[in-house]
Amino acid sequence: MPRPALRTRSRKRVSKALPGGRRSVHFKREIPGRATCSICGNPLAGTPRLLPSEVGKLNRSKRRVSRIYGGQLCSNCLKKALKQAVRAAIAPGWAK
Repeated sequence: MPRPALRTRSRKRVSKALPGGRRSVHFKREIPGRATCSICGNPLAGTPRLLPSEVGKLNRSKRRVSRIYGGQLCSNCLKKALKQAVRAAIAPGWAK
């Protein structure tokens, strides 16, 4: 019987074969969902699907993409937003 902290439905049950030939149930944490763009909702490229405690152990360059709004927006939405910002700065009222 696993310890009470592991007996929860938030963990996946995985059947493992042990060296002695018998099978045991191990409790695994579920993999988090993909990070998504805050505008269009598409999955972000270059972001790992790890628990927050595991993300903290990665190198800084592997945690997110190193452009502005790197972990928030996809490249297409960022491109559109930058174009709109430049157009609004140049000719107000034109970027609609």
